Amino acid sequence: MKVGVSGAGGRMGRTVAYAVSGAADLELTALFDPHAVDQTLCDIRIGNERSVLDGCDVVVEFTRPDVVINNLGAWGRAGMHAVVGTSGFDDKRVVELEAMWPQGGPRCLVVPNFSIGAVVMQRLAELAAPHFAASEIIEMHHDRKVDAPSGTALATARRMAAVSQQHRATESENLVEGATGARVHGIPVHSVRLPGLVAHQEILFGSVGETLRIKHDTTDRSAFMPGVLAAIRGVAALPQSVTLGLDDILGI
Repeated sequence: MKVGVSGAGGRMGRTVAYAVSGAADLELTALFDPHAVDQTLCDIRIGNERSVLDGCDVVVEFTRPDVVINNLGAWGRAGMHAVVGTSGFDDKRVVELEAMWPQGGPRCLVVPNFSIGAVVMQRLAELAAPHFAASEIIEMHHDRKVDAPSGTALATARRMAAVSQQHRATESENLVEGATGARVHGIPVHSVRLPGLVAHQEILFGSVGETLRIKHDTTDRSAFMPGVLAAIRGVAALPQSVTLGLDDILGI
């Protein structure tokens, strides 16, 4: 299977390239990043034109929210499957992607978080949501992350809200605007950006007399690679043209 990486000059893009090149059943064939022109990675020269990825079976997309839709349009028109790790896929952007992606052709898999533990965390939050009166999400990432809230937090809130409408917003007065967090599907979400962090999320549930905390920590980007490789291997077999999350790939 021929694999290309879009955003190969970034931290995640480089890690993905090394992981793919080390997989016996995958072939890293092309790298694209207009901000890393003429750099070499895994003995492959990074190109600055989308056409360098022509002929790939799967493109792994780790770029920026402001360019991802245009990139995906190119991959879809070229008939290439796409595995997307770019953050910022809120409901509006998901609808936009579903409208523009070719139906019945290549598959597009959008994954808010490739960590297996994070996928399990979201599933547990989904199971817990109907049984508690209120909930909040705290997500923490490194200080170079370009968006907030994280894609994982957006996806978690979306899944929780889909199974429960019991998420009561706090009645506290905000003495400082935003003190009680942004609202995503009615669920307060708090974002922290600090050096020294990688990716961390905690979901807090509360009812009278009890609380529940579900927490996941990623301390190294290598934790994402088993999920990335599983997505590459499984994307072509997905039943829908556009799929969100690793659940179908992992059978969760």
